[in-house]
Amino acid sequence: MRAEQVTDPVAYHAEGPVWSGRWGGLRWVDMLAGDVLSLGPGGMVERRHVGRVAAAVRPRRGGGAVIGVERGFALEDADGTLRTLPEVWSAPGVRMNEGACDPDGRFYCGSMAYDQTPGAAKLYRLNPDGTVEVVLENVTVSNGLEWSPDGSLAYYNDTATFQVSVFDYDRERGLTNRRPFVDLRGEELRPDGLTVDSRGGVWVALSNGGAVRHYAPDGRLADVIELPTKKVTACTFGGAGLGTLYITTSRENLEPGEDPLAGSLFRAEVGVRGQPTREFAG
Repeated sequence: MRAEQVTDPVAYHAEGPVWSGRWGGLRWVDMLAGDVLSLGPGGMVERRHVGRVAAAVRPRRGGGAVIGVERGFALEDADGTLRTLPEVWSAPGVRMNEGACDPDGRFYCGSMAYDQTPGAAKLYRLNPDGTVEVVLENVTVSNGLEWSPDGSLAYYNDTATFQVSVFDYDRERGLTNRRPFVDLRGEELRPDGLTVDSRGGVWVALSNGGAVRHYAPDGRLADVIELPTKKVTACTFGGAGLGTLYITTSRENLEPGEDPLAGSLFRAEVGVRGQPTREFAG
C-alpha cells in the first residue's frame, strides 16, 4: 500500500498530527519552527507560532488546545488566547518531543536531549489542575504514545530502543508492567509516532524506514504503507468517519534538494477506522 501526497513540503520537521472536530479537521506541528499547522480546503496550510518548539498538540474539552512547548506546556483557550505555563525544567539542552492524552483527560508529553544523550529525558504528565508529574525516567527520545480502544493498554516508543513498548494502564496506577510489543532492533528501524485504530491495531511511523507499519493487537505485522520519502515521523486517523490515515514527514538534517518530498503531509485509505481523539480535561 502506498500513501498519497496531500501538501507540498511545507514543514522542516513535521510531527504529531491529530484530528479534531473542534478544529474542523487536522492539526500537526512543524516542531523546530515552533508552529502549529492546520489543514484547510484544497490542501491550504495555516500556521500559528507558539514558541521556540511546538512538540505536540491536543484538543481541550472546553475548546482550544493543550500544547507541548520547549520546556513545558501551553494552553490555547477557546477564543485563541495562548498562555504559556511555568517551565517544567530550566536546562537548555533538553526539549519536549511528543505527547497524547490518556482516557482520563490527562496530557502526557515526553522529552529528549537535543544531542540525544541516552537517558537524559523523561515522560511528563500535565494534570487538569495544572500540576505536572514525571511518569517515566531514563528516557532517550520520548515519542509516540496512544491507548487501546478500551483504555487498558498504552503503547509507547522510546525511539532509541528500537522497540515499541506496551503498558497496562488504569487511572490510579497509571502506566505499569512495561514490556516489548514489537522489537525492531534486528532491522535497526526507529519507531517514531504511533496511533491505535478502533480494532486495537497499532500503526507505527518509522523515522528511518520510509513507511508506516500496521501491527495487529497480538504484535503480528499486518500491513505496510510505503511513502516516497524516508523520514516518516507520525500518523493519525481523521477525515469522514476517521477512515483516513494522515502521515507526517521530516526533512531534518537533509541537504537542500535531497529527498524532495520530505516535509510533506501524506494520507492513505487503509480500510479501518481510528478512535476519536482523546481530549485534555484542563
